Amino acid sequence: MAQLLEGDFALSRTDLPAASAAYGRAALLSNNPAVAERAVQLASAIHDAAASDRALARWQQLGAKPAQLAAMRAELALDRGQADEAQKQLQLLVDSHDPDAWRDFGRVLVNARDTAQAGRMLEAVARPDRLPDDSEAWLAMSELGDRLGRHDYAQKIADAALAKFHDARSYAWAGQMRFKAGDKAGAKAYFGKALAKSPKDVHLRLAYATLLGQSGEEAAATKLLKDGPQSPETFAIRTALAAKRNDRAELALIYAQIKRASDETQANTAYLAGQLAELLGKPDEALDWYDQVADGDTHAFDADARSAVVLLQLGRSEEAHAAAQQMQMDYADQPEQLRRAIVVDAELYMRERRFNDAADAYGRALRVTPDDPELVYSRGLAYAEAGKVDAAVTDLRHVLDLKPGDVDASNALGYTLADADRDLGEAEQLVKVARDAHPDDPAIADSWGWVQYRLGHLEVAAQTLRGSWAARKDGDVGAHLGEVLWKLGKQDEARRVFDQVRKLDPKNTALIDAEKRLRP
Repeated sequence: MAQLLEGDFALSRTDLPAASAAYGRAALLSNNPAVAERAVQLASAIHDAAASDRALARWQQLGAKPAQLAAMRAELALDRGQADEAQKQLQLLVDSHDPDAWRDFGRVLVNARDTAQAGRMLEAVARPDRLPDDSEAWLAMSELGDRLGRHDYAQKIADAALAKFHDARSYAWAGQMRFKAGDKAGAKAYFGKALAKSPKDVHLRLAYATLLGQSGEEAAATKLLKDGPQSPETFAIRTALAAKRNDRAELALIYAQIKRASDETQANTAYLAGQLAELLGKPDEALDWYDQVADGDTHAFDADARSAVVLLQLGRSEEAHAAAQQMQMDYADQPEQLRRAIVVDAELYMRERRFNDAADAYGRALRVTPDDPELVYSRGLAYAEAGKVDAAVTDLRHVLDLKPGDVDASNALGYTLADADRDLGEAEQLVKVARDAHPDDPAIADSWGWVQYRLGHLEVAAQTLRGSWAARKDGDVGAHLGEVLWKLGKQDEARRVFDQVRKLDPKNTALIDAEKRLRP
């Protein structure tokens, strides 16, 4: 037990050599074959031939099945480049008639470092005359051949499976093979035959709908998924397709169907239902759905984060931040998730324009992951918005130390310097670097126009900002354009632009500052 604990602690540190050594010692002390099996796997992972052989002998002594031994010996032989021995062991594996033999055969080959050698083994051992009377095994070997680059073999096995079994899965795989070959009509024909044999098969409908979506036939994909039994997967794809074309009627239909679905389906679609409720303007219902997402669900973190955002949108700021702080407590022992939870809190503060609080939150996140460029950049932007120019410049310079030439940091630093009307030569050079990298980016064009304004090049500034404003109706861009127009004596046009900005973003800081400067 002491050796196992030492091995598991080493694994938690991703120290594979120490874990292998500990499990190797444990295998000699324990009569549990699973311990010896794990010892072989760890020794193989670090390519320790001697330790692998010792653990394998112990596993055999403790009663490992012949199929298990053959699979492991084949894996070791492939790792050592012993092609003849690997093929011999793979043949022993499939000849054992173990229920898991063909699955283990595929696992050994798919994990092989030399894919060309693995492909040759596949063709040599998995011949049609050796494959079992089971279409799943045939299709698995065809898929494996396709994955290993043995496309002729994959096609041959797929055709033989179709001729032998005539079942829905064989038709579906044949359809996928045709689609990969560029034969869309042939693919649809095969999928049509597959659906005729198994019209209610959810996985089959999902596969065909995916193919249709990739072909640009989104309406056909939606119709296929709407007809027949529903599952969390069909709801998810239907939602993605409807959201892509902004079909609110379809989104409302999907939401209504989820609300009528079984308890199990609702439990597995709670996060999706929350997203739909948000899209449909039902924030209170969204909160209820997010609250139902289980702690072990892959969307548990995102559900908590969305709950905090929805609470803020409802004007419940204290509850929103309390939710974000609860996330930080829940994930206190998981550094990456803790970092993300603190960032959720920081982004809430940014939405509220509480920029000092946002900068403090990003600072807390940086204590979890020091010198994280993304966090340093975000804190720099928060400092800039808070009017703490020196702190902002320090952070943005640090980002460029961590990521030399970073376009976003170059643009942000250049803009910040220009907005503070300082170091304008450096500001121009920084924004030029960003502009050369992304000449069509409206945000960078805004920075360039603002730098030119600060340099006194009003006509150039106006021309640049007009282009940026035409490309994207952003409040900051409009406020800058209005100010430049005002300085050029075009007050009427400037007022019209300011009015448009006010409708878009009445609390825009750049607009407020511009009007203070121009209309004391």
